Amino acid sequence: MDRRKFFKTAALGGASATALAAPALSQGREQLTMVTSWPRGLAGVWDSVERVVNNVADITDGTLTIDAKASGELVGGLQVFDAVSAGQADMYHAADYYFLGQSKALAFFSAVPFGMTVSEYMVWYYAQDGMKLHHELTEIFGLRNFSAGNTGAQGGGWFRNPINSAQDFQGLKFRMPGLGGEVVAKLGASVQVLPASEIYQALSTGAIDGTEWIGPWSDEKLGLQEVAKHYYPAGFHEPATGLQVSVNLDRFNSLSRAHQRAIEVAAAEAHQHNYSLFVANNGPALQRLVAAGVQTHEFTEDVWDAYGAATAEVMEENRSDEFFAQIHDSVLKSMKDTSNWVSKSDGVYTAQRDRVLASL
Repeated sequence: MDRRKFFKTAALGGASATALAAPALSQGREQLTMVTSWPRGLAGVWDSVERVVNNVADITDGTLTIDAKASGELVGGLQVFDAVSAGQADMYHAADYYFLGQSKALAFFSAVPFGMTVSEYMVWYYAQDGMKLHHELTEIFGLRNFSAGNTGAQGGGWFRNPINSAQDFQGLKFRMPGLGGEVVAKLGASVQVLPASEIYQALSTGAIDGTEWIGPWSDEKLGLQEVAKHYYPAGFHEPATGLQVSVNLDRFNSLSRAHQRAIEVAAAEAHQHNYSLFVANNGPALQRLVAAGVQTHEFTEDVWDAYGAATAEVMEENRSDEFFAQIHDSVLKSMKDTSNWVSKSDGVYTAQRDRVLASL
């Protein structure tokens, strides 16, 4: 069976039936329609969308442009994968762990529990097997994907009541996507995957008891501090969350080599810029949240241990998929090799730097 044809046909049946106009072609100029998983203007993630759009236009001197649509304007935020795979839109901007129903292996290109830091992710993705594996996986679905943003380490979540032990997850209605959601489900939580546009209302009405989103900057803009007062800045589930740009593979192959490279380079630049943007804004935002009455906490060691044990179970269960196991092995080897150097260089330096500066 042609797997790509099968998945493309399946996606067509599941996506919105809205037909999109053919790409604009005029005097060598082309336009791509991008659907996204984000509300328009949402801090951080929409900045990445705009960065990619502007990068492509600048690199190509306007010969390739992108018309970006917010979640719901053409298709829902969680339907963008199917729409692009089916050719109903040219490209999407999202986080690939929203689409684990297509393949659990997609999680590695966004974030997995107890996974890579940003620097480790970049080593694996750009200098080792990451991008190659990303392309091999997404070609099955008729897509060409690139990393195009990174939130850095995400917060452990917002809760109506503090989490004092792992037992507090029993019956908790919690919003968390990706493999992290599978982990907290093992702890007894009732897990929901909601797009950003639905989180505030769900938390304010009690449809959920807690949620993770990104970090202080984006969370503040979403207004989560208005409906929950207990915040955990450190989480286990997303130590470096990649955002993705994906282009329908047939559409990508129809582009000139220069336009293909423009998308690849634009996405890579957006990846590092987006990470810098999140880190620059999270510290001041956290100070504002605390000043407004938000209480910050750290999970207890028994909670961390429970996260770890459940993560090991989730990973082992998913390794029955050959592609998942292959990518998992690649990630583990890369983390080990990178950490072996970074811990002896950067790790020692930063520890000594902090000690020396504290004594001055």
